Amino acid sequence: MILPFIEEIEEIISSSFIVVSSNIQKYFSSSKKEAYIKGKLTFIDLSFLEFSIFVIEKNKRLVFDKYRYQYMDSMKKLIFRYDNAPHHKEVPTFPIHKHLRDKVVESHLPDFKELLEEISALIIQSIK
Repeated sequence: MILPFIEEIEEIISSSFIVVSSNIQKYFSSSKKEAYIKGKLTFIDLSFLEFSIFVIEKNKRLVFDKYRYQYMDSMKKLIFRYDNAPHHKEVPTFPIHKHLRDKVVESHLPDFKELLEEISALIIQSIK
């Protein structure tokens, strides 16, 4: 289950019209039931996404033990970050939340396709 998940991420990245470069590193446990994936994607407007995912296969399901998707503009200023770090207990979806430039809001774990669609929409909006 973990390998198809990673292959899907790689396919989403390679088919995206906004990604101009990517650097992805993958580490697997000896059992192949745990993986750590991290990377950086640079987009057509020179904004970028840094991400890290620690995923575990349990009972034929993927469990996202820890994750962080941090999207920044070309000047290295935060646009948004999704993560599940156990802080911001005030957020109803704790520990899952989303950081915006000036606040933290409730959220869900976006899949990679959804994440790139959100970034694409922001890039297109900024061009208009």
